[in-house]
Amino acid sequence: MSPATAVFMVLSLQADSPKPQEPIPDAVPVPDRWRIPFAEYPLNEPGRLYDPYHQNLLKGDYPVLGQNIFLALTARTDTTAEARKLPVARGVSMASPRNADFFGGGEQLFLSEDLAATLELYHGETSFRPRDWEIRVTGAFNATWLEVQENAVVAPDVREETSRPDHYTALQEALAEVHLLDVSGNYDFVSLRAGIQPFTSDFRGLMFSDTNLGARLFGTLASNRVQWNAAFFDPLEKDTNSDLNTPRMRGQTIYVANVYVQDFIWPGYTAQASVHVSRDDGEVEYDTNHSLVRPAIAGTIQEHDVDVTYLGWAGDGHIGALNLTHAFYAARGLDEFNPLAGREVNIEAYLAALELSYDFDWFRVRGAFLWASGDDDPRDDTARGFDSIFEAPNFAGGPFSFWNRQALRLQGVNLVNRNSHLPDLRSSKTQGQLNFVNPGLFLYNLGLDADLTQEVKAVFNATLLRFEHTESLEVFTFQPEISRDLGYELGLGLVTRPLLNNNLVLTLAGALFFPGDGFADLYESRDTLYSTFLQLTLVY
Repeated sequence: MSPATAVFMVLSLQADSPKPQEPIPDAVPVPDRWRIPFAEYPLNEPGRLYDPYHQNLLKGDYPVLGQNIFLALTARTDTTAEARKLPVARGVSMASPRNADFFGGGEQLFLSEDLAATLELYHGETSFRPRDWEIRVTGAFNATWLEVQENAVVAPDVREETSRPDHYTALQEALAEVHLLDVSGNYDFVSLRAGIQPFTSDFRGLMFSDTNLGARLFGTLASNRVQWNAAFFDPLEKDTNSDLNTPRMRGQTIYVANVYVQDFIWPGYTAQASVHVSRDDGEVEYDTNHSLVRPAIAGTIQEHDVDVTYLGWAGDGHIGALNLTHAFYAARGLDEFNPLAGREVNIEAYLAALELSYDFDWFRVRGAFLWASGDDDPRDDTARGFDSIFEAPNFAGGPFSFWNRQALRLQGVNLVNRNSHLPDLRSSKTQGQLNFVNPGLFLYNLGLDADLTQEVKAVFNATLLRFEHTESLEVFTFQPEISRDLGYELGLGLVTRPLLNNNLVLTLAGALFFPGDGFADLYESRDTLYSTFLQLTLVY
């Protein structure tokens, strides 16, 4: 090889070799580990404040202070339009004079707008262990419009109009929670929550479900297989038309202790044991519409205390392919002066509920039964009719049921209250006192839940209702031989989630109630009653 050729080859190799690059830094500085950028990928879209689905400072995805203090903002609106037909007494000054019928026009239109905004500030790495502490505040606003056909429905004064606009603003939640200690290496813990807070004491809300002032000690054991609660509530008075909390105290104390055990005997089945205690001092109270709610306008009107203790056993889950929910409660206590009995009474009452269901691909067939004991002798010294503290039952159709959704007024009290199954003759579920002299109930329900598409679910219900005993109704209405046949209802609900999430939900439902002989004895009518509503829910 000649010297010229050798020099040429060396120069060529030098030209093809890569040029030295700038040194790559060992780390890229970021404010915190939560903001480490994702690799480029079509699904890794950048987050925005108005977008709750991707990384968002307002939804707890990034810390707002330091490395472990997060903020979560939730806003919700529920818009409801409801049309219904109920039995409504004409009263002494009827809207349509020269009509001899005791009950008049029952058609009603109800519009409601609920707005709520919740701000949560919390500390902790919450993927694998409880929050170290949390502060939560919820402000709520409700506006309603009720249009009726008869006088003295929206207010006792017959000179009032037959429509009632109303609105109310409340501090619905204001709580602080602190993580007290860990009790195992698997993050079993003990925490304390105090303030205005939500709490549901059982699986289906049959006994107590409310947002109110109280304190709750809670935690887990056995790698979260066991959960427990010990709660105390000193409730605030409710606003009559919105059911929101007011700044005034209710004059009642409530104690709840329960324990849940998962995989109890069968994998997938959770058992619960509970104790509930309610002590109500029964001070005189008039509601926002100027009606007397404590004591109830039933029998002898007199202030009285009601003290009652409930022992409960419940379960929820599945045993093999069979889905199961059940509950049993026994109530014991003392009513200083029950207005229907006209005397002091000892409380001995029971509730039993059972729902069985089976899944077939895209639909579920279910059957439910509920028994609330009734009082067969309202004049003796024992009250045997069951009543719950503050129920919100998701059972036997729940909000899709006419009997559960509507309050049926009967001579100054309610035969059944809104969002309840119990015919307890109570003046109001939110402001009235517990009443254990009542007819009791047998409820039989068949239902079908069908996922028609990924976005649309249908709920069908058929329910048969019977009083257990009618003696308390006969004493209350001065009417003999009231039948136990209450009636039956048919209902259909459609729930659609067009975005395949719970941020936009549209619900349409309707139910028909066909009165039985007992209902006709009380309300002097066999007209078919109905309830239908349309609700739009938006959540951020």
